[in-house]
Amino acid sequence: MKVEFIDDAHKVLRKAWSVRFNIAASLCGVAEVVLPMFSDLIPRGSLAVLMVMFSLFGLYARFVKQPEMHDGK
Repeated sequence: MKVEFIDDAHKVLRKAWSVRFNIAASLCGVAEVVLPMFSDLIPRGSLAVLMVMFSLFGLYARFVKQPEMHDGK
């Protein structure tokens, strides 16, 4: 199977909320691992919960109309 990017991949990376939520989920995953090494201020598991929430928001956003993605069309 050959992988091909969509024609407006650059635009999607910059404007799609699903991408933004997935980036936030990834950052929460990294923070869940790294922050406990430096501090105990954040309760264990709280970033994991945020990661799941951002992932679900990203899935939801993937199917919601986003006019800015289509120049208002």
